[in-house]
Parts: sequence; C-alpha cells; structure tokens
Amino acid sequence: MSDDWLLRIRILVPGILLFAAIWYFGTRPRSPQGRRVAQPAAREERMEPTLGAQLERELGGEGGPAGSGEAVQAEMELLDDAVGGTAGATVSQYGKRVSDEFDKIVTLYIAARAGQVLRGPDIVVAAEKAGLTYGHLNVFHRLVSGHPERGPVFSVANIRRPGSFDMADIQSMETPAIAFFLTLPAPVSALEAWDAMLPTAERMADLLDGVLLDEHRNALGRQRIAHLREELRTYDRQQDVPITRSPDW
Repeated sequence: MSDDWLLRIRILVPGILLFAAIWYFGTRPRSPQGRRVAQPAAREERMEPTLGAQLERELGGEGGPAGSGEAVQAEMELLDDAVGGTAGATVSQYGKRVSDEFDKIVTLYIAARAGQVLRGPDIVVAAEKAGLTYGHLNVFHRLVSGHPERGPVFSVANIRRPGSFDMADIQSMETPAIAFFLTLPAPVSALEAWDAMLPTAERMADLLDGVLLDEHRNALGRQRIAHLREELRTYDRQQDVPITRSPDW
C-alpha cells in the first residue's frame, strides 16, 4: 500500500469517529442534570385577617415552624384587631376595654390533643367554672370583681375566625384551640393580671383535657412561667405600677 493511501486512511478514520460522536451525543436524550429547569411561580395565598390564623394552620399541619418571630408578631397584630375591633354583634359591654391603646400582649393557648377538637358546649362550661364572663366581642373575659367598667383583666377568644364564640351555633362549634390574651396596661398590675390568667388557663386546660401552650406554641413549663413573671414584674417597675397583694379571683 502506497504512502498516499496510508495518509488518507489516517485522516479518514478520525473524521469518521468525530462524526459518529457528534451524531450520538446530538440525538440521545439529554440528562436534566446541570440544566436549569424553570420553576412554576409560587402560588400566593391570601391570608385572611383572622384571630390566630397562623396557629390554626399549624395545628392543622399546614403551618411553618412554630414560634418564629414573624408568627408571634402576626399573632400580636391579630389579637390587637380582636381587642379593638367592632366586627360582629356584641351581647354586652362587659369586657370592653377602656382604651384601645396597649403596648404589650401576653398570650397563652389551650390546644386540643392530637386527633381531637375543643367543642363549644365544653368551652362554655369550662369558662363558667373558671369564673369568666361572656361579653364584649362575643368572647370571654375576666373582670375586676365589683368593677366591670374597668375593662378586662384578660380575655379568651376562639382561634378560628372571627375569634368569637357565637352562642347561636355553640352546640356545633369545634375549634383546635382557644387563646388567652392579656393586654397591657390592664385594669390591675401586670403581675396581678398574670396571676389571674395562669391558674384560669390551667383549670380550663384540665376541664377541657387540652394542652396548655405558651406564645411560641410550646408546652408551658415552669421555666417559661418564671420568665414571664419576671418580664411582667419588670414591666410594672418600668411603668411605676405599685405591686399589691393579688386579689382573690
């Protein structure tokens, strides 16, 4: 074989191999690895301004991590709406705040145990046994004995919209949780109000066979209770509120 043919073969073979490689890799299905895939736009959900909406979703298994700063802030704003709002019929003025202005909220929750709900009739009975009064905004309130005109020491609302307990439908009402909220300044010192709210919440949790939670939706323990009492003691000191003997609630 002449040298010319050998040269041609040496040139032709690499060309054939290159063409085959181009054909193979150009026609085989492409792997998605390394390729940017357009993601569908996230659907924006319209969040209704309801009392405890974040907690309701979390108890239903749809929410994000409990106790986030944004969730706590949202709860405070929603509780603000419940305290100062005018939506819905009111059966009485008992529990109406003297002023809509406040600078601190302390929140507790009673949540139903897994697979259960809190039922309307049971909530009413527990509230009555705990010494609460049904009144303004169709929620329950602890009032100052002999001075209901001073407004609520603390209030108890439904976490489901619109936050009230409608007595017309109370027999069929169900909810995953109820919220206790203490707005400051209160008609008594912050520490007195806390010393009224905590045992009431504990008693109702026992009557309802529910779980008592703090504002971060964690089980309320002794350490958190002590921390909250110290916070409220500091609040009273900063507001120059005299600390008196806690009344017999």
